[in-house]
Amino acid sequence: MNHTPLHWPWPLPALLTWAAAWGGFKLAGWVGMPVAVPLLVGATTGVVFSTMGSTLTRKLVMALGFPLSWWLLTGLPMGAHLAWAWLLPLGLFLAVYPPSSWKDAPLFPTPPGVLQGLRQVAPLPLAGRVLDAGCGLGDGLIELEREYPDVHLAGIERSLPLRLLCAFRCRWARVAGGDMWAADWSPYDMVYLFQRPESMARAMDKATRELRPGAWLVSLEFAADGWVANACLQDEDERPVWLYQVPFQAAEAPSDGAPDHVASTSAAGAGRPNR
Repeated sequence: MNHTPLHWPWPLPALLTWAAAWGGFKLAGWVGMPVAVPLLVGATTGVVFSTMGSTLTRKLVMALGFPLSWWLLTGLPMGAHLAWAWLLPLGLFLAVYPPSSWKDAPLFPTPPGVLQGLRQVAPLPLAGRVLDAGCGLGDGLIELEREYPDVHLAGIERSLPLRLLCAFRCRWARVAGGDMWAADWSPYDMVYLFQRPESMARAMDKATRELRPGAWLVSLEFAADGWVANACLQDEDERPVWLYQVPFQAAEAPSDGAPDHVASTSAAGAGRPNR
């Protein structure tokens, strides 16, 4: 298994980069270097580590963390005396996004209207059961309720603050705390996800083992490489919603060398409703 920072769960690469940058800054200061040298060492360390970020946004966050924090501590009145205040946003971040959930997607709310037409493509039995795995603040549950007002909706969320807010917003749904990967998916007729691309293989494996024939796995934005989607919805902003029904169909390797998800997209096109 590759354990380079590029593949570590976010935001661990950023935290390690900032720690290394501040460590370099302090070390250069301790050996008596001129004041500009520690700053250069810290900034350079952040830039070097940031090259291992997986996206441009993450690279910028990793690179700018040290100079921004240094400026806040030294450039603002009383900044050096308020260093403890950094613990407040850190504590809030850890409460909302605990380390045990760093391998999952961060807070990505489901956009309004993105699931329109889902009921027509994937009809569910009366009083069926739908799970929003990683329900966050409840935006996905709200969209699912619009499409399926007559089913039993449930959500599971690891973060306590998000779960409480979700339960308040979605009082008609059963919102539980826990690990979506440890929860049993077998009672559900549909499981909805808005995760990371790298989470889809794990989701398909779990769904294959636990979902009964005829049940659906629905993924916003991210397709499951190596599997043929039964349908694909798209809203006005062309955000795809991928639908996979058990038993899942593995994609055949394209003869022209194209990746598997191209085959899935082609197969899904026929299931796209007219807009």
